[in-house]
Amino acid sequence: MTTAVLQTQSLDKHFGGLHVTRGVSLTLNAGDRLALIGPNGAGKTTLVNLISGTLAPSGGRVLLAGDDVTARSQAQRVRAGLARTFQITTLAPHLPVQRQVELALFEREGLTGRAWRSIDGYPSLAAEARTLLAALGLESKAGVATERLAYGEQRLVEMALALALKPRVLLLDEPMAGVPQGEGRRLLDALAALPDDLAVLIIEHDMDLVFRFARRIVVLAEGAVLAQGTPDDIRRDPLVRAAYLGH
Repeated sequence: MTTAVLQTQSLDKHFGGLHVTRGVSLTLNAGDRLALIGPNGAGKTTLVNLISGTLAPSGGRVLLAGDDVTARSQAQRVRAGLARTFQITTLAPHLPVQRQVELALFEREGLTGRAWRSIDGYPSLAAEARTLLAALGLESKAGVATERLAYGEQRLVEMALALALKPRVLLLDEPMAGVPQGEGRRLLDALAALPDDLAVLIIEHDMDLVFRFARRIVVLAEGAVLAQGTPDDIRRDPLVRAAYLGH
């Protein structure tokens, strides 16, 4: 039996009297493409924050490849194979694109403590950074500071930084947020080209993207799982149509 790369078991989160996440259990296996949808305030980002370690749960567990990581830090979860992007870009605005990817690779390899040797002393990491950028169509932007990139390109750089960590699980929190319609195609192409063995959980309000990308969909409402299944299951579910899809 294959061990799931990510599991949440009865995750709960409350802030005082406000119960934001209610007993959410999810499973992702290698290669899964899971979309998390629901109305504003459903608890989607809170759930991702619980999975990534940004927030500590009030109850329940998070497991990565069968190991309980509930009490581990964000950094420890990254080292265990979990990476994420955020709704709002968190890039260093003045640093060239390739250097940012090289720094992520430097961190992944545990080289940050070797202050006596610069990043430029690791040509294999520079080559890997160039390969990552080429895979996302960013090779021509390698020497450009991220503040000079179009917003859609900045989202692609964030994805490059996440992929540089060689994760087993990638959490994408609204990757299309703020991306102009004309720039969305490159992001869609990048999503389609993600490694086949990578498990991806995506939060997204763009239903066209969700139904094109996801093989399974989980619908949250008021912090709890309202429904889950294939895209066709979700389209036909009367509760989902009434609560979220609007028809």
